[in-house]
Amino acid sequence: MKNVYLQFAIVLLLFAAAPFFISSFHITLLTEILILAIFALSLNVIVGYTGMVSLGHAAFFGTGAYAAGIIAQHVSANMLFTLFGAVIISVLLAGLIGLFCMKVSGFYFLMLTLAFSQMVYSFVYQSTEWTGGSNGLSGIPRPVLFGWEISNMVWLFYVIAALFMLLYAGLRILVGSPFGKILVGIRENETRLKSMGYNTNIYKYLAFVISGALGGVSGSLYTYFNGFIAPSDVYWTMSGTVLIMVLIGGSGTMIGPVLGAAMIVLLETTIASYTDMWMLILGSVFILFVIFFPSGLYGIWQDLSVRFQKRGGPSEVTKLNKKRAS
Repeated sequence: MKNVYLQFAIVLLLFAAAPFFISSFHITLLTEILILAIFALSLNVIVGYTGMVSLGHAAFFGTGAYAAGIIAQHVSANMLFTLFGAVIISVLLAGLIGLFCMKVSGFYFLMLTLAFSQMVYSFVYQSTEWTGGSNGLSGIPRPVLFGWEISNMVWLFYVIAALFMLLYAGLRILVGSPFGKILVGIRENETRLKSMGYNTNIYKYLAFVISGALGGVSGSLYTYFNGFIAPSDVYWTMSGTVLIMVLIGGSGTMIGPVLGAAMIVLLETTIASYTDMWMLILGSVFILFVIFFPSGLYGIWQDLSVRFQKRGGPSEVTKLNKKRAS
């Protein structure tokens, strides 16, 4: 437990010191990574821990983004108000979609989430008066927090980094709780849990709603970061991208989706500056991971750690096993 607190303290110090040591471009890049990391973590709740693969998660990201932008334009730019509104609307949407999606599983669940996502995309695309239609939603005012307008990227980075740490810590507690253990049990053997008397549909439904709410949070943060929302942020390709982040990073782990989000953003930024075929390269990387590294970046790191520990002698391996068991 002390190691966990130490790790969090180190990360907080690194976030606090980052603007003093890296350029404004890299601060912007890091901010985008944190936003998409929250998005990937939200999908990981149902994909990695519950075992329900979805291709419609962009619906919640886009809903949160558009909700925050519309509220900021027509009601108030207060960050707490827009964030709360985006979460509430995302929860309502996830609750409604979940009622239908919980009736199916496997391939049918995948296709049903995709269908609902495309319905949301169609609504956004055609609702020109509210969402700007194909032109997107522009002219979104800067977020205001406690009466102070966050117009500087550094301060926005600090706000998003703090929120990321809170959500990461909360998710870590959630997946380690009895509720999280039941979700893992559903992923591993749902039939056995049903025979033990658990109503697995309720647990899956709650996981789906929680996942949707966090997706809405990441979408609203993206609105503050970008100041513009396009229909492409609700399109199914956005769902595919975040699914790739989860799988490349390591589904069913906490740090894996964060690593996956960082890798995808860095790859896109680096490769896109040299060629327009970055999607082809990204697809090739994804194929390589699926075939040769199915456990993702986190799995690679674990394997390297074990090999390093083995070189330290039997006593070090024993310590590692005890740590895993605890």
